[in-house]
Amino acid sequence: MKNSFSSVIVGCMDWGSWRSNFNTKEMTELIEWSVSCGLTSFDHADIYGDYTVEAQFGKALDQAQVSRSDLQIISKCGIQYACEARPHTVKHYQYDTAYIIESAERSIDHLRCDYLDLFLLHRPSPLMRPEAVAEAINTLKEQGKIKAFGVSNFTPSQTDLIASQTEISVNQIQCSLTHLSPFFDGSLDHMITRKIMPMAWSPVGKVFKDKSDASHRIHAVLSRLCEHYGASKDQLVLAWLMAHPSGIIPVVGTTQKERLALAAQAIKIKLSEIHWFELLIASQGHKVP
Repeated sequence: MKNSFSSVIVGCMDWGSWRSNFNTKEMTELIEWSVSCGLTSFDHADIYGDYTVEAQFGKALDQAQVSRSDLQIISKCGIQYACEARPHTVKHYQYDTAYIIESAERSIDHLRCDYLDLFLLHRPSPLMRPEAVAEAINTLKEQGKIKAFGVSNFTPSQTDLIASQTEISVNQIQCSLTHLSPFFDGSLDHMITRKIMPMAWSPVGKVFKDKSDASHRIHAVLSRLCEHYGASKDQLVLAWLMAHPSGIIPVVGTTQKERLALAAQAIKIKLSEIHWFELLIASQGHKVP
């Protein structure tokens, strides 16, 4: 699909009760700040904040001095999360036709956004029926409720299963300097081959959380490269992802305005091939074969 998203996507998982617990005014300010930085794409899922964040964001969006036509709003469905809002006996996945349609319509209503620019299946289920998914997605597209469809956390074979019945534009996966498996297990190769856009959640990984040997090695390289590129460590970690030929778009989870502003500028950093491999080797702890 043609890339209509900002170079970095603002992840909204932590805006509500799971972490920041922003009020409407704070959410409104963060929406406006993000857009002022050029970050016009916002990533949601129905389950965020125990099914509360989308409605809170929608209320803030109503008050924000931004145009809906300038935004790209993403949401996901399919995880039946056991919580007060949905007192299931067990967390599970649900992807029948009626439920997918209902989920999209509910997210649109909560987000007060008229339509979704991208709608994703949040996690693969062993019980997925591609024809049921296709029926739901075709209906939603025909009704103008979603512009594009994709998946999240799907393997290449799971992606092909769903793509056998309906077009997949995006796969949102965990991918970072400290989560390297997509670079070597065929996931990104598959997306290039199928012309599927990769989005990366947790794109900074554990670089700033762990105190492991790998983290120490990565920071040693980053400290040197910061001076070379005149950039922050956060920016370099994002630039490393964006250098991949698949065109990875990071979904950043930070709610700090300063870090969002820095993230927006990461696309301007063009890492050399040597520096890209220096960071890879620092993460792996050994030279390439």
